[in-house]
Amino acid sequence: MSVPLLLVAFFVARLALGQDAPAPIAPATYVGSEVCQTCHEDLFNAILQSPHQAVNSDKKHGWDGKTCESCHGPGSKHAESASAAEIKNPAKLAPAAADRTCLQCHLNQPTHSGRIQSSHAKNQVSCTACHQIHAKGPLGLVSRKPAAINEQCASCHASAWAQFQRPYKHRLPEGAMSCVDCHNPHGSFRPSMTQTFAANEPGCFRCHTDKRGPFTFEHAAVRFESCNRCHEPHGSSNPRMLVRQEVRFVCLECHTNLPSQSTSTAARAALGVVPPAFHDLRSPRYRNCTTCHQKIHGSHVDRNLLR
Repeated sequence: MSVPLLLVAFFVARLALGQDAPAPIAPATYVGSEVCQTCHEDLFNAILQSPHQAVNSDKKHGWDGKTCESCHGPGSKHAESASAAEIKNPAKLAPAAADRTCLQCHLNQPTHSGRIQSSHAKNQVSCTACHQIHAKGPLGLVSRKPAAINEQCASCHASAWAQFQRPYKHRLPEGAMSCVDCHNPHGSFRPSMTQTFAANEPGCFRCHTDKRGPFTFEHAAVRFESCNRCHEPHGSSNPRMLVRQEVRFVCLECHTNLPSQSTSTAARAALGVVPPAFHDLRSPRYRNCTTCHQKIHGSHVDRNLLR
């Protein structure tokens, strides 16, 4: 047998005995935030001035003393090599992976209850797209001032921001309120991630409390179709942010001549447009519905919403 073949047989025999089998790679271990502070003192100090500093003493999730590693993972290998490849960076992860990192702590918070169903999640907008985790200030957001929040939202929702440039709108361009006053950016079970009030009411009632029921006599459109049935929430060219230029045109989308739903010979009394309607809209006195029907959001005393 030739020498090369002998060498091959020798090494094969040793491998078969497991003498030269490669040792398993040891996983990274936790080293604590003080080790991270050695190189990243500016980030460490910023965390101490943010709400995430609570992680350092949070025994519920087991991250006490390991604030940095609660998001970045075990840091022993990164501490030895100083290589960015040896540490997890949530800002560079895929949106789903970044969300899983944040939801380790934020999963059971009420504000995040609809995160999975939200349009942000479905469109792969991760937490780090809006939040600067190392930033000072509440929630790690770029800023909590309304004008800055609106600017951040408008960077993606350009069409919605354009609606606020109309003459009748909520006062967002003036900085009097922000998008998160009405929307929950973390998710909601309501359409358009609208804030909820009392768990089952639209967020509009947070400010417009006089319109909130329950009323003895309810307007079905308000009850079942929400404020958007008559109003443009972001802005409108029509007074009172209506979807039509005149009040009567809004009302006539529902209250117009209807076919008879009775088997009797007498036709059902219709509400609007032309005779035999009760309201003959050819007459000027019937062209402003709210002159008589003043309690259009609901009434406690009149089923016709007259007062």
